[in-house]
Amino acid sequence: MVKIEQEKFGVRVMREGDLQAIVDIDAKVTGSRRSEYYERKVASMLDKKGSIATSLVGDYDGHVIGFIMGNIYTGEFGIPQTTASLDTIGIDPDYASHGIGTLLLEEFIRHVRAAGVDNIQTLVDWNDTRLLKFFNNCGFVPSKTLNLEKRI
Repeated sequence: MVKIEQEKFGVRVMREGDLQAIVDIDAKVTGSRRSEYYERKVASMLDKKGSIATSLVGDYDGHVIGFIMGNIYTGEFGIPQTTASLDTIGIDPDYASHGIGTLLLEEFIRHVRAAGVDNIQTLVDWNDTRLLKFFNNCGFVPSKTLNLEKRI
């Protein structure tokens, strides 16, 4: 784990040039490289001209050490309110336990709140206790909706 100097850390809007760092961080966390997935995801996030920035990176001394991505929905899925989904968050394990994820989430919240969002939803694997603990510590609670699936 790397010791960081807070004054060298910042959160900024994601740029196209951040793609490789995002793929590298995800590979460190998951153990597999998902380049094509992140190419599509980053391209989709960056294609939203004039919209509220919901894709952010944590930058430490000029290097991307974390990222967060989400979307804003206005009335989709039969929900009559403006909501945001947080669908991806990743922190370089070398920089874990420094509050980077919390800072990224706080900035994400500031961005979506500016769009009138008062509810953020995310999905977490029931067995991912580390991520569940993170979201619990950030004030997330189980929602009233139930995620359903059917294997085919």
